[in-house]
Amino acid sequence: MPLPKSTTPVYELELPSIKKKIKYRPFLVREEKILILALESENMKQITEAIKNVLSACILTRGIKVDDLSTFDIEYLFLNVRGKSVGELIDVIVTCPDDNETEVNVQINIDDIQVQMDPEHTRDIKLDDELTLRMKYPSLNEFVKTNFNNDDVNIDQGFEIISSCIEQVYSEEESWNSSDCTKKELDEFVGNLTSAQFANVEKFFLTMPRLKHELKVKNPKTGVENEIVLEGLASFFA
Repeated sequence: MPLPKSTTPVYELELPSIKKKIKYRPFLVREEKILILALESENMKQITEAIKNVLSACILTRGIKVDDLSTFDIEYLFLNVRGKSVGELIDVIVTCPDDNETEVNVQINIDDIQVQMDPEHTRDIKLDDELTLRMKYPSLNEFVKTNFNNDDVNIDQGFEIISSCIEQVYSEEESWNSSDCTKKELDEFVGNLTSAQFANVEKFFLTMPRLKHELKVKNPKTGVENEIVLEGLASFFA
């Protein structure tokens, strides 16, 4: 007689970019093992595949593809799936900024961690009197590089990220979709931007929605109460 299977709980959250509620379940032990082995390998391709496969299995709502989600959607989803797998509270070690050395253990409820939206953020960037550049959000590959790669991003990688996030260039009469362009054409387009135009493109990334949580921590050595801002998934699982 086979052993019975325990019931896996189902949860719901709203994906920030599309404002759509989806159902998901926690990691299973075998799935968490896959993730741990992938992270220990430090192989970006292996880590990407592991996260993609595990999150795809945990998403129960049909029609949602991990490859199509933005970095902040994936961060928010990963945080909640990971959090529901190990418990509602996440233990985080923070350094008090008043002396930059005292470390304090803090517990955070995952339900208190949200994706923050900047009111000045826009996907449409006016380049000149005629052309507007529409950007799309970085996806799974950039999520992995940001959270699991310790290497600093160099200039070439920065340009590559920008060119990969171009969705469309349009005017009142015409439009050019990035899907119809070669990588070389997109790279050349970015390289031919003026400094002012490039700064506006950078603003898209600087103001992009991000996983963010603010907390107050009292330094046990100095007695000073510090305001600390945690940003990005890596901050909550450091």
